[in-house]
Amino acid sequence: MTKQSNSNAVKASDTGSTDSATQTTTKTSKLVRSHHELDVYRIAFDTAMQIFEISRTFPAEERYSLTDQVRRSSRAICANIAEAWRRRRYEGSFLLRLNDAEAEAAETQTWIEFAVRCGYIETERGRELFASYDNILGKLVNLINNPTAWLLK
Repeated sequence: MTKQSNSNAVKASDTGSTDSATQTTTKTSKLVRSHHELDVYRIAFDTAMQIFEISRTFPAEERYSLTDQVRRSSRAICANIAEAWRRRRYEGSFLLRLNDAEAEAAETQTWIEFAVRCGYIETERGRELFASYDNILGKLVNLINNPTAWLLK
């Protein structure tokens, strides 16, 4: 990995309030230099890894349908957040990728529902995963509704 210049960094406290996307308050000024440092990215990545582990137990006949779809959509959230971060020069491009991440999170929730109904995931585990994606969706919506602080000037 190459070291990024300070011009790509965003001071999280510049948002003017607590930002649920980074969980940073004005008391703890944190310089966000990479999408890897965003809480929404870390949560989405960790949850996608949980999806991967769980989906390894799905039946073979689901390999090219449910298994592939839930893995793809859960990973796409992270990819779209990363892409949005690098497109902060243009608000429209930034928001487009965040909207794509939001749509992928909702799609992942749908696949989780199918997996629970098909008996591949226990109901309680499905609820936990669904709640995690609700959290991710909330953080993405917060970023979408408040993009200015994150844009490069």
